[in-house]
Amino acid sequence: MYTIDSGAPPSSPRRIRRLDWLDNIRIALTVLVVVHHAAQPYGPQDWWYVEGQPRTPALATLSAVDGSFFMSLFFFVSAVFVPGSCHRHGAWRFLKGRLVRLGIPVVVGALTIVPGLMYAYYVHYRGYPPISFPRYFLDVYLGLGDKPANWTGPSWPDLQFGHLWFIQNLLAYTVLYMVCSRAGRLLQRLRRGGRVQVARPAPGHRALLGLTALIAAATFLVRLWYPLDEWVPVLDFLQVEPARVPQYAAFFVLGVLGYRYDWLEAFDARVGWVWLGGGLAGVAVLVVIGADAGCFGPGGFNGPALAWAAYDSALCVSLCVGLLTVFREAVTGSSRLSAELAADSYGVYILHVPLVVTMQYYLTDRGLSPAGAWVTTSAFALSAAFLLAAGLHRLPGFRQVL
Repeated sequence: MYTIDSGAPPSSPRRIRRLDWLDNIRIALTVLVVVHHAAQPYGPQDWWYVEGQPRTPALATLSAVDGSFFMSLFFFVSAVFVPGSCHRHGAWRFLKGRLVRLGIPVVVGALTIVPGLMYAYYVHYRGYPPISFPRYFLDVYLGLGDKPANWTGPSWPDLQFGHLWFIQNLLAYTVLYMVCSRAGRLLQRLRRGGRVQVARPAPGHRALLGLTALIAAATFLVRLWYPLDEWVPVLDFLQVEPARVPQYAAFFVLGVLGYRYDWLEAFDARVGWVWLGGGLAGVAVLVVIGADAGCFGPGGFNGPALAWAAYDSALCVSLCVGLLTVFREAVTGSSRLSAELAADSYGVYILHVPLVVTMQYYLTDRGLSPAGAWVTTSAFALSAAFLLAAGLHRLPGFRQVL
């Protein structure tokens, strides 16, 4: 990961230097995504490709903690790359590169990885007569056939983007950034003023409290209409979970601002440690009460929904700020292995779900406890996904994308 050298004069080209700790946090988040998906059939009540597995409240709590922050932090880390890359390559060349690196995996994955996963779910759990994969792909996945009677969902047709929603949304946010950036430059020209980079201090306690309150309020309002785990198609293409959008959008914007104002290094570590402590205390409370305790609501105009929106948002901000501080202050090392893992992490995100689901199907009725199945699935999927991504990353046709 690269950032601005703050010692460069304002009028000179920006010099860029490496921040290894951001690579390290990207690796950690990728691992966490795999571990999170490995726990899906064994803890939370969310829809997943594998059903009917024994569950444990501990993995439901793990899923709730992960869900509160890890994709927001992923949006933040991804957004940090955007302004510098756009500046170096130019807007249209940058957009072309984003369409290749983000758009191609979404389209290819939606036509290969996701239909394979949904076909397995159709065969195992829908209860309809078996059909061939080509027929399923055309009639059910693309919806070219008649909708079966008593369709069990989760939607019709089966066409969706699965875990690739993050890449979709990241591409959409990147395009919105470019539009806003160009609009800002146009406004500067109309005012006949030059672009002046005004220094802004890194957020302190007061700013972070205000951020938390704003995210909590927006989250509560959105969840009046869209509860957690409800996904909607935007423009019939973009797969969005509105209940999480305030968090995701806020941290994408913060990533852009963090790059522009050099907050990644200017942020006071003492503030970060305090917020980390608050986040860990919040996790401890959730562990004690349990994610399935029923005291929080997924949405609606009621006290539990308001409490969960506030708690969820506070956990999001505190853990994101705290983990950024931990990695910046303590996980700064770099090696050939970490560089390789960082280079492969994007490929792992794209490829891991079929590996996870394959192992979950294999372990069905094998007599393992939920924790044992989760650990086995995590270990297999992580090792296989990183090896596969490393191999594909070296192939000419994949190198430009992965």
